[in-house]
Amino acid sequence: MRSEATSSSSWFGRIPPTATSAPSGGSGKCRHFIFFSSSCCKTTNTISCGSNGPTTHSSSSSPSTRSYSRRWYNPLRRKPFDEPSPDVFRHWIDADPNPISSQERFSVVSYNILGDKNAFKHRDLYQNVRYEYMKWNRRKRLICQELIGLNPDIICMQEVDRYFDILNVMEKAGYAGCYKRRTGDNVDGCAMFWKADKFRLLEQTSIEFKEFGLRENVAQLSAFEMRNTKSRRVLVGNIHVLYNPNRGEVKLGQICFLSSRARIVAEKWGNIPVVLAGDFNITPQSAIYKFLSSSELNIKSYDRRDLSGQRSCHLVQVFEVKKEIINPFAVMDRLLPNGWTDEEVKVATGNAQCYLAVHPLKLNSSYASVKGSPRTRGINGEPLATSYHSKFFGTVDYLWYTKGLVPTRVLDTLPVDILRRTGGLPCKVRTVERVGFAISCCMTQKLHESVSAWDDIVHFQGFLKKLGSDHLALVSEFAFAEAINECNDYMSTSSEKIAMH
Repeated sequence: MRSEATSSSSWFGRIPPTATSAPSGGSGKCRHFIFFSSSCCKTTNTISCGSNGPTTHSSSSSPSTRSYSRRWYNPLRRKPFDEPSPDVFRHWIDADPNPISSQERFSVVSYNILGDKNAFKHRDLYQNVRYEYMKWNRRKRLICQELIGLNPDIICMQEVDRYFDILNVMEKAGYAGCYKRRTGDNVDGCAMFWKADKFRLLEQTSIEFKEFGLRENVAQLSAFEMRNTKSRRVLVGNIHVLYNPNRGEVKLGQICFLSSRARIVAEKWGNIPVVLAGDFNITPQSAIYKFLSSSELNIKSYDRRDLSGQRSCHLVQVFEVKKEIINPFAVMDRLLPNGWTDEEVKVATGNAQCYLAVHPLKLNSSYASVKGSPRTRGINGEPLATSYHSKFFGTVDYLWYTKGLVPTRVLDTLPVDILRRTGGLPCKVRTVERVGFAISCCMTQKLHESVSAWDDIVHFQGFLKKLGSDHLALVSEFAFAEAINECNDYMSTSSEKIAMH
């Protein structure tokens, strides 16, 4: 029989120490609107060159994988962005009550931008989307306009396969960037951008999960220091978790490993607070979501094929458009025993003799922490949907944070009814027609129609008219907690759990 204790053979113990050289030095809820204005390196190390001199970034990499991290010749000099300005905006929702925090604040974006190759490789997912809306040049322009209009301090992108296309635009807006491509034959990866005049990069490391038997996915970890307040530091992680809904053990293993590596880097720089962004490919109702928020999960109680919750987010199940067609193979699949093999347990927890998965960070979700409208949020406070295509409607993107930070506001997502009218993302939505409809209803005294229409106008008239991806960008503003010493014990609870097990 397997014990619930964690032994020294766990892959938690296999995490090598991070050895990276770096430069020395070192009362009610309110709605706001934001207007959107319109080199390859060696595979074992990633080099960034900036005003502070070269910085070497560690990377768990294989000879077949490339990492890119480039700083332009003058990172503190902003250049004008000459793209046209679209008239689109979304709603900011303030934290209620407004948390006690410092004046130093920063915003983080998590955005799966839909890789160019994947958009056409999986064309069946976008049957309801016009062909011209899928073209990369159009989507790149919309994505960059949206991001520059949001003016975030740090951007975490997933599914990036045209990194230099985006970098060329973001550099002109004052951002520096780094990139990590997935291993194997994959061409997409994760990219991170930050404002070079606000943050100094202390360390950048990337993770190749293949080295630990966790498939071809990758992740990034970057430690930053605010230039105007050098005592303020933060570690930002960026991950695109494996998609496959049936491989819950791999998803769990990837998240465990990222969290463990994040703890090491955070401790190295003085127990700094952590933000984990990304497409986690799990739903808010899933067991893995509970694992992220509670720091532990006994996998023995679950079927690994249901750990992510993705299998319940097909359009037929979400919208109940028609009765689900009973597939005899699907029925058999549900009836099969959900026993775990030793290898699956090892992948999930890092130890074939332990059913308890544990991660060392005490995490909270920024969106779940900032109360939103029931039109856009689910029971646990997460967005009802961050991704929509012909085979999926639900939430898989998140912004997690640890003690030492407090979310002060988030950019709200879109209501289900509005997303559903698009037929799928990417899209172009004409809100002007809806405004005209509401005015017409009022003029004709059709109050029962106008109430609903005017509610849409008041609360959502500014939602995105043009979307360049099948995901919505999540945006959260964070402030450093007033009690700085709180961040020193943000891992204590989880550390005690690991010691106990």
